[in-house]
Amino acid sequence: MIIIWAGLGVLGLMTVLWLISIYLKNVSIVDNFWGIGFILITFIYYLQSEVAYTRLNLVMLLVSLWGLRLSVYLMYRNYGKEEDYRYREFRRSYGPKRYWWFSFFQVFMLQGGLMMIISMPLLGVALKTNSDALNLFDYLGILIWSIGFIFESVGDYQLASFKRHPQNKGKLLTTGLWRYTRHPNYFGDTAIWWGFGLFAIASGAYWYSLGSLLMTYLIIKISGVAMLEKSLSEVKPGYEQYVETTSTFFPWFPKQRS
Repeated sequence: MIIIWAGLGVLGLMTVLWLISIYLKNVSIVDNFWGIGFILITFIYYLQSEVAYTRLNLVMLLVSLWGLRLSVYLMYRNYGKEEDYRYREFRRSYGPKRYWWFSFFQVFMLQGGLMMIISMPLLGVALKTNSDALNLFDYLGILIWSIGFIFESVGDYQLASFKRHPQNKGKLLTTGLWRYTRHPNYFGDTAIWWGFGLFAIASGAYWYSLGSLLMTYLIIKISGVAMLEKSLSEVKPGYEQYVETTSTFFPWFPKQRS
């Protein structure tokens, strides 16, 4: 029953966003609410739990911090911009006369379904936690989540600050966290979700951490690192040299150019 309530909540959120996207002719708004969607799911799980155990309170707090920061940042970054090029391409391919309804399934229901699967660690915590006691995996989860949150938030801040200066247009950011990994924000997001996975393991909900594994796969292979690497290598001068010296994903010290 707890999953049904969460699913209905996500369905309602995505339907409202879809209707707004039709009015705005901009499907990109769905990205702004990615973090908020997980807050909604976690809140529903929290309300359905009989007792507000320490781990449940902790996960509710950390999901809210992550989700709010991400959504506020994306709203700020995307404000006043046209629809993302991916969605514009879909709109051209399917034609505007049918994309308005096709996008409901291709974008909004797809993202809603992914939210439900990725949030499995949060479900595991809600279902399996039965005491206020925290264990080693909880503390590891807090540590990994904290590292991820620092990398994601600081990486986003450094990139936004870099892009704010007109003289940096067309240039690469290779300082700060971007000196140690080409994708500090994606690394951070992945670490955050493995933090949630560790909370699920701490609850005894071992296989629920598969949601963290799916998030990692999507970030590295589908919608994050792989897509951005291909795009940047085509449009950013000097990116090949950056690739030679800087770790792709996991932070590490820069290498000397061969």
